[in-house]
Amino acid sequence: MMDVKEILKHVDHTLLLQPSTWAEIKQICDDAVKYGTASVCIPPCYVKEAADYLQGKMAVCTVIGFPNGNVTTAVKEFETKDAIANGASEIDMVINIGWLRDGRYDLVENEIRTLKAACGDKILKVIIETCLLTDEEKVKMCELVTNAGADYIKTSTGFSKAGATFADVELFAKHVGPNVKIKAAGGISSLDDAEKFLALGADRLGTSRIVKIVKNEEASGY
Repeated sequence: MMDVKEILKHVDHTLLLQPSTWAEIKQICDDAVKYGTASVCIPPCYVKEAADYLQGKMAVCTVIGFPNGNVTTAVKEFETKDAIANGASEIDMVINIGWLRDGRYDLVENEIRTLKAACGDKILKVIIETCLLTDEEKVKMCELVTNAGADYIKTSTGFSKAGATFADVELFAKHVGPNVKIKAAGGISSLDDAEKFLALGADRLGTSRIVKIVKNEEASGY
């Protein structure tokens, strides 16, 4: 069994639910610092408050074009620049899934490139929503994410019909370039699952439940 502290270093401690209050966001910031997670992943509206509150003790991650991915590239670019100006150091964007399914790969790749340029030296993770894609489309996204220079490919928003699967992480590991890391997110509900995702090649885990398990709380949610 991997050391729990080692697992926690790979966790993006996540709270993205629509009714989330500042008090709840502040709590996950406190927990992230206490338990040594990789980041907190929170809604864009709380980035500035969280960054001010954390004062560099924890990376702040936020989501762009979330959860549907079908706003325009210009909107996603503005959201990204705004989030970084507010203190975000990691950006998790959702691709335009309709464009991918239509075979408009140039638009998908260009959008990722545009957001990576907006990120500069900040981390860009690309959410492809695996539960809505065929294996062929997932492999194509590995290629596009690699070509566009993003830092991570991410399985899921946690807001669609399913989250991360072991099979998807295995597939990513076979097809991404050496510059691209893997983030599994959505439905990671046990330390055993977390350890298996990491063993299969994931570098990050998007979950609220792992810290709750460590705190011996009721492990429910994203």
